[in-house]
Amino acid sequence: MLEREDVSRDLGSLVVSRVGALVESGDPWEPYRLVDPAGAMVGAAAAYMKDLQAAGRPATTQRSYGMDLLRWFRFLWAVEVPWNEATRIEARDFSRWIQITAKPPRPHRSSASTSSSAVRPVARGTNPITGKRPVGTTYAASTVAHSETVLRSFYAHHLEAGTGPLVNPFPLARTPRVNAHHNPMEPWRPQRAGLFRPRQPQRIPRQIPDAVFNELFARLSSDRDRAMVAFWISTGARASELLGVLCSGTDPGRQLVTVVRKGSRALQQLPASPDAFVWLRLYQQQMHELVPTGPDDPLWWTLRRPFRALNYHAARAMFVRANSTLGSDWSLHDLRHTAAYRLARDPLMPITDVQWVLGHARLSTTQRYVTPTTEDVIESVLAHHRRQAEEPAEPSEPTLHYRPESLDVLFGRRRP
Repeated sequence: MLEREDVSRDLGSLVVSRVGALVESGDPWEPYRLVDPAGAMVGAAAAYMKDLQAAGRPATTQRSYGMDLLRWFRFLWAVEVPWNEATRIEARDFSRWIQITAKPPRPHRSSASTSSSAVRPVARGTNPITGKRPVGTTYAASTVAHSETVLRSFYAHHLEAGTGPLVNPFPLARTPRVNAHHNPMEPWRPQRAGLFRPRQPQRIPRQIPDAVFNELFARLSSDRDRAMVAFWISTGARASELLGVLCSGTDPGRQLVTVVRKGSRALQQLPASPDAFVWLRLYQQQMHELVPTGPDDPLWWTLRRPFRALNYHAARAMFVRANSTLGSDWSLHDLRHTAAYRLARDPLMPITDVQWVLGHARLSTTQRYVTPTTEDVIESVLAHHRRQAEEPAEPSEPTLHYRPESLDVLFGRRRP
């Protein structure tokens, strides 16, 4: 399909309504469905989701991809362009719109206007404890980049199937000579990125200082919460990985817990601290004869009736409550970062062992945790200044001494 002429589209006054939805179906063959404003399933998205499932992508990944598709289809419905007639013009305007527009308010929040319009910059401070910036009113650069990747993959799928436009609306950047002057002593640079993909800042993962973690741990209100946090901080497992542990997945005698890895879906045993198993035993004693404890039953349960398997949103709410009492905004993923920093900073711990524990596919990902944090650099420089102030000043001119044998020759003295 040929590119349509460049149209002058007023994105500032464009209203993208929150129509359509990504519906959780409960069907393992089709976990999520994208429906249009009339409630009918979008067939193009369904076909793409089936390919994702065939490629081994879990339901959480399908949901993430589905949300990107929902934003794109809402934009197309607003500009009244069918998805299979979209061109680079629509892709360009969507990329501009998603970077400037305000995120729609969450359903539980009241807002005077639900339209997607540009927002004015608001001065917002960082958290004094964590140093994090608050959640912005616009989409993050990572969200925009993820959307571009998903939509380019979506149209590549339909381009190969012959069910979409003849040209991918989200092309790759124009770089004719990739790695043309590559130095063999240096790692390969990333290949071509999307034309409408924004640059993302390289952030150093944040860790929770030991003193702050101890105070945060003391704010936890139950043995179950203390057990989970102790496992997260000692194993470096992802939040979803630990929440999926079964009763048969713990081995207190060997201090091991078995998780299902997020990407490969492989079973892996992770070593945990003795304290984690102590808190786990206290939690199990508290829930004795209240919840099922079979080998295939979940390990983590809600503490109130009716007892249900603990999900990610409930665990996150628990951690948010503990943070609110301290005035911080640490996330569950920060516990994984903290565990990674603790392991990587141990001089007796090989970096390849840290890579295995964290489940990283590339060693370069693990090496990020060897980079000193801002707090470490500041403390090191201040310690340098303290040492400089405590050391005595050296004389400006060094004292000169003659060699004894030279004096003997000068004065004609003989050595005995």
